[in-house]
Amino acid sequence: MSDNIKIERDGFVGIITINRPEKLNSMTPEMASALVEAVTGFNTDDAIRCVILTGAGDKAFSAGSDIRVLDDYDTPWNFRNRPDYCDAIRALLKPSIAAVNGYAFGGGLETAMACDIRIAADTASFAAPEIKLGWIGGGGMAVNLAHAVGPSNAALMIMTGDPIDALQAERWGLVSRVVPQSSLLDEARKIALAIAARAPIAAETAKLNLRAAWDKSTADAITYERDLQTICFATDDAREGRAAFKEKRFPTFKRR
Repeated sequence: MSDNIKIERDGFVGIITINRPEKLNSMTPEMASALVEAVTGFNTDDAIRCVILTGAGDKAFSAGSDIRVLDDYDTPWNFRNRPDYCDAIRALLKPSIAAVNGYAFGGGLETAMACDIRIAADTASFAAPEIKLGWIGGGGMAVNLAHAVGPSNAALMIMTGDPIDALQAERWGLVSRVVPQSSLLDEARKIALAIAARAPIAAETAKLNLRAAWDKSTADAITYERDLQTICFATDDAREGRAAFKEKRFPTFKRR
């Protein structure tokens, strides 16, 4: 595990901190590999029901790839096949929350968009600045940004490379909430604990269902949703939920 990727467990909540504040939490291949390791650990840990991703310090969530190491790739093909930190976050099976504490630029924006829920500090800002350096994003920038803020707003961000502040991001739907920076992690934990209190298998299938809704036709998405519902309905947790409702008590879910 890289020293630049910090892992914590707080009850049912896992926390991943991109820990390179002196470089605006910019990412290296070593850090991408460490993220894969962190995600693998959380995915196989039944005690973890929600994961928070944030950045160390008060300036940056992540400024994306460390541009100084990009010339280390000897061919464009090796650059194409490099370990991708956005793919690592997308591989999370558990619900995820990006707590954006500062700059979310380039790959940092893509990393935040790889999470299911995004909340932002009032000091945060968001940008797709790759065009200013001669390229475009490659970690899901266009598809995720267009879904989040609409095609026109996505085009504005991607084609100018200019940043938007947290309040604009909230108005456009890129983030769900904007809170004072001092309250950011507390707010993220509050949401994570609410998710962790729900039936874990249902939460994980809800994540699958939301992703499938992007890719499938309406008819196929509804069929898939009904199949996932049936799987959840057959779990012990669903039986516990129904029993708790009848007995007028809080359910105790065990991810079974």
